[in-house]
Amino acid sequence: MSSAQTGPDKEGGAEAPGRQRRLSVLATAPAGELLDRWKATGLDPAVELLRGPETGLIALRARIGGTGQPFHAGEMSATRVTVRIGTGQVGHAMIAGRDARKAQLVAVIDALALDPAHAETIEDRIVAPLEAMAATADAAVRSETAATKVNFFTMVRGED
Repeated sequence: MSSAQTGPDKEGGAEAPGRQRRLSVLATAPAGELLDRWKATGLDPAVELLRGPETGLIALRARIGGTGQPFHAGEMSATRVTVRIGTGQVGHAMIAGRDARKAQLVAVIDALALDPAHAETIEDRIVAPLEAMAATADAAVRSETAATKVNFFTMVRGED
């Protein structure tokens, strides 16, 4: 693939961590919030579906005990999509669950973020606010959890 199709975020590129962050934020955002923020941008690119939406199962692996031996913990459903927008950028998405519309929207937003003309808009109006909202929700959960923390301590008595 040419760099025009994949942008600077192609695998191994200097901006790969930024793309990983963006895709993580978009994939875990509530579908309603994501759609509202998308509509507020007013963007409507021409979109070509290259793959999907496809829904299937992903094997989950975990580690157990002190040795960290991996084991099969189960499966979860996931949906993936690959799109190309009119300017040639290719966007990908893989989300937990079976929401094909959300997966397609995440892929379109990913492709637009690779387009220098729209990258700042996507970051400022969609990704950063969703990331801040997730951080606030996470902080609230941590605060509620911390309130239930029980401190145990042991007193050592001296020998008589």
